[in-house]
Amino acid sequence: MACKKKMIIEVMYKADYCLLCYYMDEAVREILPEYDEHVEYRRVDFLKGEGKKRFLELSVSLFGEEGVYKKMRIAPIPSLFINGELFFDAIPPRHMLKDAIEEVLADKENTKELL
Repeated sequence: MACKKKMIIEVMYKADYCLLCYYMDEAVREILPEYDEHVEYRRVDFLKGEGKKRFLELSVSLFGEEGVYKKMRIAPIPSLFINGELFFDAIPPRHMLKDAIEEVLADKENTKELL
């Protein structure tokens, strides 16, 4: 049986003292058990190691290299990405987060049917 590829949810996270970051992380963790077989969660601690690199990659995906390096634009903090696409730049209500996950799952199923 083939292993299903999970969607990846990433939260841009500064530190525990950043309450907005903390609450966005908490919002995702709260609903994760419902989608355990479909979702992989990654908290991007952008002040540390690999988190810095990933934060920069996602910022470039939003604003391009010129936007990041010349105009100093970066991904919002906190923000939530699904499969590398910005979905929320503020803490989403749980129902909106669930709707976004369901939308991505439905798109994935529709794409699979077309193949």
